[in-house]
Amino acid sequence: MTIHRTSVSLGDNPLAAPSPLPFELPPFADVRTEHFGPAFDEGMAEQLREIDEIAANPEPATFSNTLVALERSGQLLARASYLFFNLVSANSDAEIRAIEKDYAPKLAAHSDQIHLDTALFARIDAVHAALDSEGVAAPVLTPEDVALVRRYHLDFVLAGARLDAVGHELLRDLNQQISKLSTTFQQNLQASTEASALILDDVAELDGLSQAEIAAAAAEATSRGQDGKYLIPLILPSSQPLMSTLRNRKVRRRLHEASVTRASSGEFDNGPVAVEMALLRARRARLLGFDTHADAMVADQTAGSSAAVDKMLAELVGPAKAGASAEAQILVEAAAADGVELSPWDWAYYSEQIRGQRFSVDTAALRPYFSLERVLHDGVFYAATQVYGITFELRDDLAGYHPDVRVWEVKDADGSSIGLYLGDYFARESKRGGAWMNSFVEQSSLLDHRPVVVNNLNVTKPGQGAPALLTLDEVNTLFHEFGHTLHGLFSQVTYPRLSGTSVPRDFVEFPSQVNEMWEQWPEVLAHYAAHVETGELLPAETVAALDAARLWGDGFGNLEYLAATLLDQAWHRISPDTQIEDAASFEAAALQAADLAVELIPPRYRTTYFQHIFAGGYSAGYYSYVWSEVLDADIVEWFRENGGMTRANGDTFRSLLLSVGGSVDAMDAFRAVRGRDADLGALLRRRGLETN
Repeated sequence: MTIHRTSVSLGDNPLAAPSPLPFELPPFADVRTEHFGPAFDEGMAEQLREIDEIAANPEPATFSNTLVALERSGQLLARASYLFFNLVSANSDAEIRAIEKDYAPKLAAHSDQIHLDTALFARIDAVHAALDSEGVAAPVLTPEDVALVRRYHLDFVLAGARLDAVGHELLRDLNQQISKLSTTFQQNLQASTEASALILDDVAELDGLSQAEIAAAAAEATSRGQDGKYLIPLILPSSQPLMSTLRNRKVRRRLHEASVTRASSGEFDNGPVAVEMALLRARRARLLGFDTHADAMVADQTAGSSAAVDKMLAELVGPAKAGASAEAQILVEAAAADGVELSPWDWAYYSEQIRGQRFSVDTAALRPYFSLERVLHDGVFYAATQVYGITFELRDDLAGYHPDVRVWEVKDADGSSIGLYLGDYFARESKRGGAWMNSFVEQSSLLDHRPVVVNNLNVTKPGQGAPALLTLDEVNTLFHEFGHTLHGLFSQVTYPRLSGTSVPRDFVEFPSQVNEMWEQWPEVLAHYAAHVETGELLPAETVAALDAARLWGDGFGNLEYLAATLLDQAWHRISPDTQIEDAASFEAAALQAADLAVELIPPRYRTTYFQHIFAGGYSAGYYSYVWSEVLDADIVEWFRENGGMTRANGDTFRSLLLSVGGSVDAMDAFRAVRGRDADLGALLRRRGLETN
């Protein structure tokens, strides 16, 4: 977005009123950086005036004058926040980051001021108390109304509404400190990740990469002021994609070490930040009446208790270790044949060699079959059309927040408009690592809002005129993130608090993981996997080899994920008086205690770049990916049992689960589709972890 430095009043601030663009798409071209501060200030003030009016209402508390009024409040603040925090993630700069650092604690304080308003909570509590065991109140409420009452009541209780005045002040202080640290963690990580990108002087060091990959590395270097050099940017996880094909062992080592030491020393050291955050979260949990932060977080999730999380993880650790050990033995032998003692930076390289030898699959050579445009249009969009009947119309008349961003209007089978989908797929310095879905506008019939959602990936941008080619992992990621998009687009609820992906954290990944099934579904794969130059479809024997190789590498993947998950749990099971020497020592001890200290396989995220839990809303919740996969694997079996890729299946899944958001209990929605509770057996079968 264009940055101008002239001051503005709220009167000519484009955020002051709903956007005039279709679907209230933000007017990106009109919004300047200096618009955000005034919009935040007035948005917070406006919402507090609305809250004061609700709390001071002399009439008895009702669903309409309390809960519905709350849902209507804060629209200016919501507009500014949705846009701003999307830019923080996807297109930030020094000025944006300065505003974030300034306003993150102010916004946290604003949230506390609402949640700790005793008069307001008394009204919510009164409406909640009027519900009987069947959720009936006078006047009779709809099931969605009842869900909103219960959602708000739990939100306020977990936010400390029942604490006394002293407790409120302590909580405000803790939240302020945690908010500041979270912002610091994210900004340190982004700066460190940019600084840690691997810069190479000699093209010979890129031996093993394709010409397209080499050209992309050269273009990336040029874009960052390193003409004549080659730059490999880091993606968020520990394992970096090019590790599997780089032949130069010294370069692999440099890339590995750059990845796993990010933000662990110097100016951008996140170690002390993580320690302080974990201790503050522990203090806050005790203040709220929980033993640990993990207990506080799981109270609002489908898992229900830390014990349930432990039980599920315990069933996976043993088989995962056994699988990783079996893979390691094979790789040790392969490396020894080259006179190499296997090290962490060798794992992906030799794993790829074994994949090629055993299954005749060279994943690097497959990239020409997976051009971004073909995967997107003939894979992701095609599958959505086949399963749900929706279509996508490119809106060249609508601009995104960056030249790389494209906008599509999504239409239903009857031709009616559902909302807008924005795609932002390429990595750049202004974007954080990882992949995600966000909303600019959340669906709500109360506010007459239709959804506007965006997917972000971090695919390396190709050289001028060259097509963007995806790895198999990136293909999977595109399908995954589009599953979140469908969850947001298909929302059909009244209240914004219950819209789209506003479901428990350990449920939200489930619909996105279900959408991954179409990636290698024969009908879909045959539609998009075509060679970018010749148009040749991916050969049937290669498809068969990919299927045969499906479980190869799962030992590594299962263990790195579980190591990160149990590291997350360790950080958030501490007591407020835990003595922590430093983050690295704590991490090492935690992995040792979990019996997952495997030198060859670092956790998927180490502490200092574990964005999910220290800056991304997944604290004590990283287990949710595998918890959600239990549901996902079971629903994939349901699809297969009922005919696979059919509109009937899609319509059932959409109407009973994807469209209901948080208006229906998450597990009730699952049972409505599956007809029973979830079965762990489906996941064990998928991962090859069944034991007889």
